[in-house]
Amino acid sequence: MNNKPWLNLYPDSISHALTYENKSLQSMLADTAKKYPDKCAVHFMGKELTYREIYEAALKFSNYLRKIGIQKGDRVAVMLPNTPQSIISFYGILLAGGIVVQTNPLYTEREIAFQMKDSGAKAIVALDILFPRITKVQNETDLQHIIITGIKDFLPFPKNLLYPFVQKKQYGFTVKVEHSGNNHLFKEILRRSELEELEQTANFDEIAILQYTGGTTGFPKGVMLTHKNLTANVKQCAEWLYRAKEGEEVVLGALPFFHVYGMTTVMILSVMKALKIVLLPKPDPDTMLKTIQSQRPTIFPGAPTMYIGLLNHPDLSKYDLSSIDSCISGSAPLPVEVQEQFEKITGGKLVEGYGLTESSPVTHANFLWDGERIKGSIGVPWPDTEAEIRSLDTNEPLPPGEVGELVVKGPQVMKGYWNRPEETAQTLRDGWLYTGDLGYMDEKGYFYIVDRKKDMIIASGYNIYPRDVEEVLYEHPAVKEVVVAGVPDSYRGETVKAYIVVKEGASVTEKELNEYCRKHLAAYKVPRIYEFRDELPKTAVGKILRRQLVEEERKKQNELLDKKA
Repeated sequence: MNNKPWLNLYPDSISHALTYENKSLQSMLADTAKKYPDKCAVHFMGKELTYREIYEAALKFSNYLRKIGIQKGDRVAVMLPNTPQSIISFYGILLAGGIVVQTNPLYTEREIAFQMKDSGAKAIVALDILFPRITKVQNETDLQHIIITGIKDFLPFPKNLLYPFVQKKQYGFTVKVEHSGNNHLFKEILRRSELEELEQTANFDEIAILQYTGGTTGFPKGVMLTHKNLTANVKQCAEWLYRAKEGEEVVLGALPFFHVYGMTTVMILSVMKALKIVLLPKPDPDTMLKTIQSQRPTIFPGAPTMYIGLLNHPDLSKYDLSSIDSCISGSAPLPVEVQEQFEKITGGKLVEGYGLTESSPVTHANFLWDGERIKGSIGVPWPDTEAEIRSLDTNEPLPPGEVGELVVKGPQVMKGYWNRPEETAQTLRDGWLYTGDLGYMDEKGYFYIVDRKKDMIIASGYNIYPRDVEEVLYEHPAVKEVVVAGVPDSYRGETVKAYIVVKEGASVTEKELNEYCRKHLAAYKVPRIYEFRDELPKTAVGKILRRQLVEEERKKQNELLDKKA
């Protein structure tokens, strides 16, 4: 049996075996800045910065980090939306020898505290509006330094003067932080720090990033991604996008960089290929449409909800999206009708890919140009990537057509989980990454995902772990039992539903639970639907049958569709 039938599908324009230079991520930025110093690196709300300016700012930031005591191997968190500061701090931390801890700006105090404690981060770079949240939990963590920046710091005149008024209207408050003691201002760091070239000492196999995710237990885990993992995945991505011209393409930076998908396929890829990134700190459909028309991006990595949001916009016909040439969709299944409609409007190509945090993230994708595309398939393994479908019972490779667990192997596969050797051993076996996703391969070598072993919910591209939500709801005094599951949603892909059993003699409303969750959870994790029940389905040993509830929900939705038909 041919164990790699997909290699026969590769067009001549894509190599299935690549070579990798022993280079760190920061050395890639240094190389690009020297080769294309005056090339526009980022466009941010009217402000443009060249690769020379980005690199010099990263050098200044790295020198400051070393001055305040950040040493090789120290963890530094970045809690920013897509802004120039997010790129500068990312590479500045690496230049200082640190490890970047990507942190979602939507996190609540509880979530920040857990991630900072688990990673042992010594410093954090964050937006000004997040400062109160961080300081409330700082004593629970190892955080010694808080570096604060604001959207206005890189806005052009007069937007930089007007933004504080916009911020106060949007959030109801503004934050002022002094540049003193262990609190630092990003703009002051760049203004005061010396520009000194640093020796590129990072080893190819050293950890570059701690990217937090969750597993079958629901506990967030820090995925250790090395310079090799990330540079390999970017090289694979560049090979897939073989028509993209170095130094010429414009990439829409809608995917958040604090998520590994955006970090790799937008930020790091653009730095390697000297592409212009159009940064969107808040990628709502209105902003995306206006930005596409004005900035003319050619590459648009995204999630299905982004494409759906654009297609359903009432003023879509007023905008010209014809500049878009290539899009790879990830984070959730891509509906066929969305793919077809988006390609019709843009004239470009939109294909579905697959990956996970533990693989930096991409392992599979459909062909963009040459080669056959299969609807409903995640495509074929990327260059230098092996994949198999293994039996859940015997762990043996299964023949085409049979459903089992997808396992992958390649240079992009993580080093392991931070301080979690047992979980690492369960997920990484003999170099193979066990994804926890169920799927099959057809006779040609195309792969398909049919279900998830994990109970993870993917809503609007965000990974949501039921246990995170359940733990918060269990702390409510009126809740006796709760189970959280993902249910189908036409826009978000899935949405969060909580099934609640109320304690005897107690009472609580959906509104009260919703307000409670919003205080303790990031907005995207808050349940959109609450269902109160007298009891929950369980096994003989008392385990709640989450899957049964999901199937009941699917059955209800199918019955509604049948009635409409």
